[in-house]
Amino acid sequence: MADLTSNAAAPRHRPGTMRLIDAFGYRLPLAGVVSILHRASGALMVVLLPFVVWLFDLSVSSEASYDRFTAIYAAGIGWVPGWLVKLATLALVWSYLHHAIAGLRHVWMDVTHSVTREQGHRSAVFTMAAALALTAVFGARLFGLY
Repeated sequence: MADLTSNAAAPRHRPGTMRLIDAFGYRLPLAGVVSILHRASGALMVVLLPFVVWLFDLSVSSEASYDRFTAIYAAGIGWVPGWLVKLATLALVWSYLHHAIAGLRHVWMDVTHSVTREQGHRSAVFTMAAALALTAVFGARLFGLY
């Protein structure tokens, strides 16, 4: 029987449970990161959906409302500066692009039965690179670099 008075034999926490700090010790493969980001990007799109609907309504209602829509990106909304509105829009652009590309990755893996570690890693690298590159292109346009 174990000595119950010794701290060395006692677990740091209850067996079968995991502390949050323990979760940060895991090193996920890139495919796992892409999978988590796929879920996060979907959640971000749901959270930002009212913003998107409002912006769409503002942009197509009338010519005056379109002018107000374009002014939001320059002047901002109330106390929110324009650059923060652009950053929220860029987050939405990234979430859409990442979610779409990662979704196509999952469909491709399902159709071709490509479930090896190497193929999963290659497709995860492509997903991350394509989503970030396209986001950079759209971000450069959004922030007026071209």
